[in-house]
Amino acid sequence: MAHELTRKETEAPAGLRGIHLDTDEIWQARVDLAACFRAAARQGLEEGICNHFSALVPGHPDLFLVNRFGWAFQEITASSLLICDFDGHIVAGDGYPEATAFFIHARLHRMSPHIGAAFHTHMPNATALSMIEGEPLAWAGQTALKFYGRTAVDERYNGLALDEREGDRIASVLEGNDILFMKNHGVMVCAPNIAEAWDDLYYLERAAEVQLKAMSSGRPLIPVPVAVARDTARQMREGDPESARLHLESVKRVLDRLEPDYRS
Repeated sequence: MAHELTRKETEAPAGLRGIHLDTDEIWQARVDLAACFRAAARQGLEEGICNHFSALVPGHPDLFLVNRFGWAFQEITASSLLICDFDGHIVAGDGYPEATAFFIHARLHRMSPHIGAAFHTHMPNATALSMIEGEPLAWAGQTALKFYGRTAVDERYNGLALDEREGDRIASVLEGNDILFMKNHGVMVCAPNIAEAWDDLYYLERAAEVQLKAMSSGRPLIPVPVAVARDTARQMREGDPESARLHLESVKRVLDRLEPDYRS
């Protein structure tokens, strides 16, 4: 299901070699992103070796961190993450990304510079909602209201994203939103930074899970009135950045006890 790029395709041009990429800020981004992979694995949000998270490299808005091909989320460490440019070259790291990681994430970051982190998964409950007719979220649960007014739906499944045109098309469907339900595929969660991307990924799956449980009862859902949904979403957005930061800090404290090697 995953497709690897070759060394010839990903070898960095001479002008990109030797860039100073070992600053404290960049290492912290590596640690934070590795923590998100480990936490996603613990929550069952990954699918084999096929899903990918990316984040812009601090101080280098034309470079991004991404996981290497062939590694499960539970294996990922801070040092194992790759740094790539938007043309698909590996600037730092051993190994290669999955091809779709280039064609989705590179184009997304290039076309939408405000996106600091982009997490793509086939997490089960949110993906299940991408497989049914109509709008994925019913706005019937409080957790779902975190995403009210922030979601887009890609209705056109084209198979694997193995060229820049498909990456551009996916990026254009977002239209300034943060959450993309990719019909028959999965979800893309975009945010200004790693902490907010993790926070949204986690709560999106929880919102999808409780909605599916309610739907399975066979009884009608009770949507929240539009005015209340809009006001609640605003209230949530106001506190999201700090809440997301604290959420990721709590994740790292747990991992420091149970899987401290994620920092290596």
